[in-house]
Amino acid sequence: MNIEYRLGTKSDLDNICVLIRDAVKEMERHEIYQWDEVYPARGDFESDIEKQTLYVAYEEDNLVALYVISGECDEQYGNANWKYDDNSAYVLHRFCVSPRFQNKGIGKAALIHIEHQIKDMGYESVRLDTFTENPFAQNLYRHNGYEARGFADWRKGRFDLMEKKL
Repeated sequence: MNIEYRLGTKSDLDNICVLIRDAVKEMERHEIYQWDEVYPARGDFESDIEKQTLYVAYEEDNLVALYVISGECDEQYGNANWKYDDNSAYVLHRFCVSPRFQNKGIGKAALIHIEHQIKDMGYESVRLDTFTENPFAQNLYRHNGYEARGFADWRKGRFDLMEKKL
């Protein structure tokens, strides 16, 4: 597996939208109604690109994953009983592996890459939210050392607020 990680650019937007559309269809096939045509939308990714917080992962010419990392989080992150200092934490958003490349270890490999990237940026922990009704995401994070610290209730339902020390 030879994956290249880099900042996303506007030229990636069409591939990103296809990946997200395919991911939504795959989640719905498993009765996971986490994302839809409202969120995440092209405008979310355009904003992420402008802020230079969106990263893409390509294997050859195939977009296999994407993610956003930043210091920004929704106010509902205040619902969590975080174990690690707010100033040493960075947040993972919109992590998605293309359904065409799932079950090949890419999710775990990308998560490890993200953790190293965040640690190399000087942060000591990672925070994220994951839909409680998405067993695939729940398993990925829990099996890789993330612990629930609270929850948030958004438009689509309940999300676990999770954290991991790097």
